[in-house]
Amino acid sequence: MDLSRLPASFKVVRTDRELEMSMVDEALRQWGAQLVILPDGTPADVLTRELADADVLLMCYAKITRSMLQGATRLKAIVKYGVGIDAIDIDAARERGIAVVNVPAYAEETVAEGAFSLLMGLFKRFKPLQHAMQTQGWAWPESRWLAQDLAGKTLGLVGCGRIGRSMARMAGAFRMQVLAYDPHVPQSHWPAGVQRCDSLAQMLPQCDAVSLHCVLNAQTRSLIGERELALMKNSAFFVNVSRGELVDEAALVAALQGGLIAGAALDVFGQEPLALQGHPMSALFGMDNVLLWPHLTFYTREAMQRLEDETLQRCWEALAGEPLTVSSMDPRLRAQTHGVRFVDPP
Repeated sequence: MDLSRLPASFKVVRTDRELEMSMVDEALRQWGAQLVILPDGTPADVLTRELADADVLLMCYAKITRSMLQGATRLKAIVKYGVGIDAIDIDAARERGIAVVNVPAYAEETVAEGAFSLLMGLFKRFKPLQHAMQTQGWAWPESRWLAQDLAGKTLGLVGCGRIGRSMARMAGAFRMQVLAYDPHVPQSHWPAGVQRCDSLAQMLPQCDAVSLHCVLNAQTRSLIGERELALMKNSAFFVNVSRGELVDEAALVAALQGGLIAGAALDVFGQEPLALQGHPMSALFGMDNVLLWPHLTFYTREAMQRLEDETLQRCWEALAGEPLTVSSMDPRLRAQTHGVRFVDPP
């Protein structure tokens, strides 16, 4: 990279310090950036003040509002180092000519592996067995430890994009039957070996496990609620590694407490971080049939290398005055007309 193409001075703000991006931080400093790194939960007025003279914003979870962007007169780009863009006011950014990009493909296989691992943990009763081993040293083959085979079971996917298709392939290797509901995938791109369902009402009653793999937007918020959970078998498991807000979480807690479904594995929550007490979902910590993960199914060495590499590429484009590369097919990003160029995903 030709450092002479960069401005003489420039400022980069990175939110969500808890997600370490050491390669990105070091490279930006070597490029000469004034780098401001803010922790999770930074007050809105502090973030607004830091954005006022920033050239680039790197964010992951922080909510970026219209009011924050109004005073960001130098801001050229918002780079989401991750996939979901629901925390960004895209309309406000577009109105101000601020390009918005994400990193859509860095962890597709990684997240599918994590989801399938959690699914296996439910079927094989990892949590209660591990607890017994830790506290008692052994567990005899009593009925309370009886696990289940995956082979012959039916997995339902809500969303059949790249992560969903990877999940389907893994399930097929374990000889599971796979159903999926995704009205946005045309029949011409439907994966072989996956049975298409026209509605959740058609799919959910057939499933021994249900796994969510869709984006969060106005149409999918609370997609899984009391009605949908009631359609599931009381022997079925539920997995969510996508977004907590896809689910009516109060209804999910009630369904688990009432035995309406057999268990759940969750990596994402509407309110993060989770907490042992005082959180709307704190009651789940005490349930042997619930696996709770701290939004880390994406977090592997390989995925983080890909994430940091591509984040730096987008930063370079913004600072060097080049159009930012948008490889996501999300229509909210594809609607941009300023400061971006579109490429089809690999």
